[in-house]
Formats: sequence, structure tokens, C-alpha cells
Amino acid sequence: MFGVGGQELLLILVIILLLFGAKKLPELARGLGKGMKEFTKARNETEEEPEERPKKEK
Repeated sequence: MFGVGGQELLLILVIILLLFGAKKLPELARGLGKGMKEFTKARNETEEEPEERPKKEK
């Protein structure tokens, strides 16, 4: 996808672990999951919106 292999991904995860600590990671993951859920919900609502609007007649 972005040209990131297994070793690069592992290095990134180790750096994140060192920066935030093991206790903070679950909280960060939870926040990321909630943000993704809200983004998906908003995207789905905007995709459905044009179908729900009544068409204006001339």
C-alpha cells in the first residue's frame, strides 16, 4: 500500500511504544477506533443524504 514492509511496521510500533508507554497504548487505540467509527458514520450519512432530499419541481 505505502511500501511499508514488516520490518518497517515493527520499527514504527516499537517507536510508538517507547514514546507513549504500554499503559497509554490501549487508550490511544480506543480513541482511534472511536474516531474511525464516527468518520464512517458521517461518511455514510452524507452518501445517503442526496437520496432523501425531495427533488424540486420547476
